[in-house]
Amino acid sequence: MTDHNTYPFDIARIRADFPILDQEAHPGKRLVFLDSAASSQKPRQVIDAMAAYYTRDHANVHRGIHVLSERATDAYEGAREKIRAFVNARSHREIVFTRNTTESVNLVAGSWGRANLGPGDVVVLSAMEHHSNIVPWQILAAERGFTIRYIPVTGTGELDLDAYAGFLRDDPVKLVSVLHVSNVLGTVNPVTEMIRDAHAAGALFMIDGAQSVPHLAVDVQALDVDFLAFSSHKMAGPTGLGVLYGKRAILEAMPPYMGGGEMIRRVTLEGSQWNDLPHKFEAGTPAIAEAVGLGAAVDYLGALGMDNVLAHERIIVEYAMDRLAEVPGLTIYGPDTDRRNGVTTFTLKDIHAHDVAQLLDAEGVAIRAGHHCAMPLHQHLGVPATARASFYVYNTKADVDALVEAIYNARKLFRF
Repeated sequence: MTDHNTYPFDIARIRADFPILDQEAHPGKRLVFLDSAASSQKPRQVIDAMAAYYTRDHANVHRGIHVLSERATDAYEGAREKIRAFVNARSHREIVFTRNTTESVNLVAGSWGRANLGPGDVVVLSAMEHHSNIVPWQILAAERGFTIRYIPVTGTGELDLDAYAGFLRDDPVKLVSVLHVSNVLGTVNPVTEMIRDAHAAGALFMIDGAQSVPHLAVDVQALDVDFLAFSSHKMAGPTGLGVLYGKRAILEAMPPYMGGGEMIRRVTLEGSQWNDLPHKFEAGTPAIAEAVGLGAAVDYLGALGMDNVLAHERIIVEYAMDRLAEVPGLTIYGPDTDRRNGVTTFTLKDIHAHDVAQLLDAEGVAIRAGHHCAMPLHQHLGVPATARASFYVYNTKADVDALVEAIYNARKLFRF
């Protein structure tokens, strides 16, 4: 099916780890899954780890002295340590579990933002952000009276860094919050330099890492980033779990985001005292099995090597860009392959993206269609919706060939 020597790891073995891929999407049509930017598939190792937890170890964590609670706590906190090492945080106390990237951003906005932002302050975002890194700040700005500036997107699908420098120079910027990799364009933003410049201007910096942490090595200490948000389900882990990394001193100074059990040290009718990090931000019974699953996913990706993951995706996306460029009437959005990650977004002449996706699904090819929770970016691109093929460790050049063949079949149906 593929040239195995093309890839940095044994692709047949990797594909065998993902049982969902071994099926037909429709009779006679093998499943070609190209929607990993929305949610990646899960290897057997993750599925088995979660099943083993429920089969052998399930109990609530931190609160019991019996053997099951102790084993569950060890598994839960062991997963936190794996994630700490994966992003190279200094301490497990800097790793907060949330439900997803969206909740991680909302936590920063609702806790740090509500305590530190007010009239006269500026928060800098970008025009290519996912809605989850726009809407929380808009809600808070209406409440607290600060201003939001948006870094424009250039004609090549990259951030206008001159405009960014102007904001930092001319405005009282308190926070910059930008996605590392665009979920629409695949653009890999130069966050290292952007963080350096933000800090020089006295601002904090948050990365939306939903599309970067699953695909390339992210080292929070090397970046010197203040906050990093990402999701389990996009990196071969289960749904329902997100991660917020924050520098310990900043997290210590932030008020709680939610109140309830676990996040308290002491409660009286007169008042409460908060628990230590990270539990101050983890009210209620956590997603224990999901944390175990993410720990297994981190083990899996670590064994592959994140440099290999990135190299594999670059091979696939470069091949996809070349093949898609051959299709008459197809427009690709975003930068060249050396400045993008494993996402290829396109339109096909005058066919609506939803129709393209439906026709491709009939051929067994699963892609995404719509505005991808990035309506302002699509307004900038001048299109209401795009079709998006996104790749991960289990994809091959044969998957790209199936995508292109399905697009040609769609063109025939529309007679152009």
